[in-house]
Amino acid sequence: MRYGHVAGIDRPVARIVLGSTSFAQGRADLAKDLIETYLAAGGNIVDTAAIYGGGWSDRNIGEWLRTGGRREDILILSKGAHHDSRGDRVSATEISYDLGLSLERMGTDHVDLYVLHRDDPNVHVSEVMNTLHHHHARGRIRAIGGSNWSIPRIEEANAYARQHDLLQFSASSPNIALAVAKEPMWANCISISGDEASKAWYGSHAMPLFSWSSQAGGFFSGRFNRDDHSNADMVRVYYNDENWARYDRAVTFGADLGLTPTQVALAWVLNQPGLQTHALVGPATVEELQSSLAVADLELSPEQVRWLSHGDL
Repeated sequence: MRYGHVAGIDRPVARIVLGSTSFAQGRADLAKDLIETYLAAGGNIVDTAAIYGGGWSDRNIGEWLRTGGRREDILILSKGAHHDSRGDRVSATEISYDLGLSLERMGTDHVDLYVLHRDDPNVHVSEVMNTLHHHHARGRIRAIGGSNWSIPRIEEANAYARQHDLLQFSASSPNIALAVAKEPMWANCISISGDEASKAWYGSHAMPLFSWSSQAGGFFSGRFNRDDHSNADMVRVYYNDENWARYDRAVTFGADLGLTPTQVALAWVLNQPGLQTHALVGPATVEELQSSLAVADLELSPEQVRWLSHGDL
């Protein structure tokens, strides 16, 4: 397992992050098996959110902690302020509500990295940063970041924090995947997969990236093909000649190393030149998790990363 540093967290952070979207109601045993398998492989951070599984991701992490799991063995990346049917929820009240709810469900007094699930550009950064700092000062949050926050908003938020001696964003969580999204899978989501300018900004600011949908929602799994248009969302977001060419190159590259295309796609995320990338994976089984962990230490050269993206130029 490779690790990175996140400002505010006092130990190295695993580059593969265990996602908890499969920790559904009645799946406490699966959650335990996944966490234990992940820890045994050197992993040390689990991703959860107030909205996941109607709260069951949080609850099943809490169940693991209550039945023998040691809090000091795991870092918790928790997300909040996701919109609902009423609209955006990026406000002091909603941020505090989601954080408190997650802490209660997990039975812990703090999360190590708290990430806002979405942004609302209509809300001034002062409200956001003052609220997050309030909880940091009370020991509930160690570090903070934004998921699907634009670079200008991150710059604005951190400038305000510096001016007022507040905790700054030390991580960002956009989508990064070998398959380049044609449009967002969900509203108000941000992908920088093919955005070299954004990658350059993150590299120059040494800001760690936590990629959601790091394996492009299963695009490289073999479950989809050029002629199968049954999944409208996958077609809308990923189906084009460029991404199918990337799939073909992942197949070719993996054949030489005994890797699946999905494993190659994950290795691509973890080996972005000049970037500290962490990949969120969402295994539904222990076998799927083990497949992802198998490439945790695989190093790709910049030339290999470029070839997987663009082929022979």
